[in-house]
Amino acid sequence: MDSDAARGPGMATSQLPRVILGTWPTPVEPAPSLAAAVGLGPEDLWVKRDDLIGLGGGGNKVRKLEWTIGAALAEGADTVVTTGAPQSNHARLTAAAAARSGLEAVLVFPGAPGASRSGNLALDGLFGARIAWAGDVGGNGLAAAAARVAQRLTGEGRHVAVIPFGGSSSVAALGYAECGRELLHQVPDLRTVVVAVGSGGTMAGLVAALGPDRVLGVDTGAIPDPLPVVASFASGAGAAAVTPVQLTVRRDQVGGGYGDYPAAADAALRLAARTEGLVLDPVYTARAMAGLAAAVRDGQLVPGQKTVFVHTGGLPGLFGHAAAIERAERGLAQYTGDTPLS
Repeated sequence: MDSDAARGPGMATSQLPRVILGTWPTPVEPAPSLAAAVGLGPEDLWVKRDDLIGLGGGGNKVRKLEWTIGAALAEGADTVVTTGAPQSNHARLTAAAAARSGLEAVLVFPGAPGASRSGNLALDGLFGARIAWAGDVGGNGLAAAAARVAQRLTGEGRHVAVIPFGGSSSVAALGYAECGRELLHQVPDLRTVVVAVGSGGTMAGLVAALGPDRVLGVDTGAIPDPLPVVASFASGAGAAAVTPVQLTVRRDQVGGGYGDYPAAADAALRLAARTEGLVLDPVYTARAMAGLAAAVRDGQLVPGQKTVFVHTGGLPGLFGHAAAIERAERGLAQYTGDTPLS
């Protein structure tokens, strides 16, 4: 366990426990074909490959879990409880981190078990997690259900740590403050970092390291208003006091809501795949890429300045998203040999 790594600017973290779950730093790759397709210069667009973090299929939640699992172990926990949607990347990686750390994981999901166990749900089972289905809950109902599960487990003699929705908190945001510092070494002349905004911790950590003027968030609709949440987490992670008005978050890619799959996200997912062989997920990174393309169109991002797209992972979720799979399969081209390839 490393208690001195990933110090947040202005924040004393030497006493905060951390368990190393990933291999750092993750690479940064150029994306010249994708850059040209969205209207940037060939050297303007780079991709921070946090999808390549090895644990549990990869993804941004690993950076946060290094701190939240570290805290759970320091508190003597033997069980972690967390929440999310049934295809939650955070839940899947919590299960993987728990398995590596010798902890039991209980994942509290809304709804009831369905016929499909694909995507992240399949991996949840592979990692040995137990699922607690909470039924039809809304608002704070899922958090309340998790609290009841934790209370029941405590009554059974378990030592329980509850990890918040999305794994996000000021402590968890330290993981993305570390990512921001990696980027300052890898792309020192970066102008803007583009990232999906879900529960808020990822953008918050980047803001803590890079400042609010160099981070563009793209809202995915995971929470009603991410701005005050991101500002609070960023301030708590060691940034100078950040206010919501200082943040830049595009709200134009939410579509019909968190569970929707907007046409712009589908187009962005296809574009990244067909220009760079880069696979996005339908909920987070596809929306973030759609927001990046829209930001170029309206002049928010301009040619000649370095833009870094943070690939936060989520590939397993693609295989649990019926609409995304259907659209991808619908686009399969057939080659019979009767006509030449054009």
